Amino acid sequence: MSETTAYSTISGMSRTIRGCHVILASDLAALYGVKVKRLNKQVKRNARCFPADFMFALTAEEAETVKCSRSQFATLNKPLKDKNSGRPGGHASV
Repeated sequence: MSETTAYSTISGMSRTIRGCHVILASDLAALYGVKVKRLNKQVKRNARCFPADFMFALTAEEAETVKCSRSQFATLNKPLKDKNSGRPGGHASV
């Protein structure tokens, strides 16, 4: 993957939530080719390697907004295959 393609892929995953640029755990897991559960477990296991504000839980309202925006986005691009995306209590990485 070229540097330009990688940048486009990652910047396409970026969203603004609570005034911060974040990547959803489901998108980050897809990028690394792992399940969301595995990604979350590794972040918790290696918490000392991440800043305290690296990950936060979405509120139900935020999750619903993400779910709606993903549905609109999916009509334009191939959707990510992740059954956990957009659920309340999902996680986002700063």
